[in-house]
Amino acid sequence: MSMKERMDKGELYLPTDEDILKEQMKKLERLYEFNMTRPSEMEKRQQMLKEMFAEIGEGCYIEPPFHANFGGAHVHFGKKVYANFNLTMVDDTHIYVGDCTMFGPNVTVATAGHPILPELREKAYQYNMPVHIGKNCWLGAGVIVLPGITIGDNTVVGAGSVVTKDLPSNVVAVGNPCHVLREISEHDREYYFKNRKIDYSAL
Repeated sequence: MSMKERMDKGELYLPTDEDILKEQMKKLERLYEFNMTRPSEMEKRQQMLKEMFAEIGEGCYIEPPFHANFGGAHVHFGKKVYANFNLTMVDDTHIYVGDCTMFGPNVTVATAGHPILPELREKAYQYNMPVHIGKNCWLGAGVIVLPGITIGDNTVVGAGSVVTKDLPSNVVAVGNPCHVLREISEHDREYYFKNRKIDYSAL
């Protein structure tokens, strides 16, 4: 099995492999070009994202700068995904994001890990585990998602949280390590922020 094949199978591999580095450099060059686009070049950005990503649905928006180890080549976005400034996708293997999910500024989604054993780290070994984020989620500013995590549909992850374990659907989760605070409930149909009521007639 080649080093490239080991990347997507959760096996230990060397990211310094010549073939991997050659492919990665091409992706990073394209990512650099995306980040250098002007705010007025919206159509150009959309076209570039279609070329850069493994999959990207209609209506997605990523605010530069965007950071990704493989330039988004292992990132799968559904429709209408929104990402604020400084989204980092450590996409050494696949990251899946459902429709209508939102990322606040400075969110990091990581697939890459390094062995605890010092002798293996010394030799630069790495492993990758895919991340799955459901549809209609909201990850607040500064959230960090670790390798191998699954986050269910509709879940809100509070700002600054570090997600170390899977999260179910339809919950609000916060903290480091991130834990479920409560389920999304009827209260959320009435209030959108603290004591602020939703005026459905104005929506």
